[in-house]
Amino acid sequence: MIDHIKKLIKEADEFSADSLSAVEDFRIKFLGKKGVLNDLFEAFKAVPNDEKKAYGRAINELKKTAQKKVNALKKSLLIGQTGRAESIDHTRPGDPFLVGGRHPISLVKNRIIDIFSRIGFNVSEGPEIEDDWHNFTALNLPEHHPARDMQDTFFVQTDPDILLRTHTSSVQVRYMENNSPPIRTISPGRVYRNEAISARSHCFFHQIEGLYIDKEVSFADLKQTLQFFTEALFGKSKIRLRPSYFPFTEPSAEVDVYWGLETETDYKMTKGTGWLEIMGCGMVDPNVLTNCGIDAKKYSGFAFGMGIDRIALLLHQINDIRLLSENNLRFLEQFKSTF
Repeated sequence: MIDHIKKLIKEADEFSADSLSAVEDFRIKFLGKKGVLNDLFEAFKAVPNDEKKAYGRAINELKKTAQKKVNALKKSLLIGQTGRAESIDHTRPGDPFLVGGRHPISLVKNRIIDIFSRIGFNVSEGPEIEDDWHNFTALNLPEHHPARDMQDTFFVQTDPDILLRTHTSSVQVRYMENNSPPIRTISPGRVYRNEAISARSHCFFHQIEGLYIDKEVSFADLKQTLQFFTEALFGKSKIRLRPSYFPFTEPSAEVDVYWGLETETDYKMTKGTGWLEIMGCGMVDPNVLTNCGIDAKKYSGFAFGMGIDRIALLLHQINDIRLLSENNLRFLEQFKSTF
């Protein structure tokens, strides 16, 4: 019986064919359901126990030889039909992989973080689901304060004390509660407000807020910091601060940068004035310092905040804020920088 199998192995090893149909006939003969191997496996039951080991090895060798022959003949015949030969140059470089890029929000955020890190600001982060104390009350916005109406808030239905943060100022509160002055930190992150979605506004967007607390911090320190930032980010050296109101800073101001009127786009962006609002700022209200456990008689500080989305729209001349969250590959592939 073993000799018969060896003859079949030799036959399979020496087989050759010039057509795929001949290869298929060979496969059916040896590997088909009614083929040679199936018959040999059936006969295995009647083989004496002392011969089963050698018989089994021989059958497996025949199976491997037949399968290898089928695969080799099919491959060579298919290459011949398609005109592709072994003359392929395997040393040629392969197809290049597409290089991804960062999202424009990430690009702008990283640039802002890098600029402030040059003057000693670290990065702090906090939860997006906040409580009323950190988002409102600690920031000089007690319950029923009219300034709360400035921000349409998403509250968690099961608990009116829990909400989606409306600004990253809540991160600054947590940082002041857990760190002693001097404090110099920026807080980037996503925030949520119940606003109508349009080309200029969204129900979620990104902010980055800065905080500096130390002895004898003045408004002049704030202005000099913002001057450095605008020159580094926009390449614009002319800024102005207009009086404004924020519950957590006093005095408060809006910061404008002189964008210029060199192009038609400049006229549209600045409404013909040349000035463009980029952020809000002010000196931290003493009540906020006290709420966070900092001695307001000993320390003072300033804070500022800006929308990363808005800065991205300006820097990249994007006319619709919705593009930043729609994951349109045609739009995103324009940003190949890995900054």
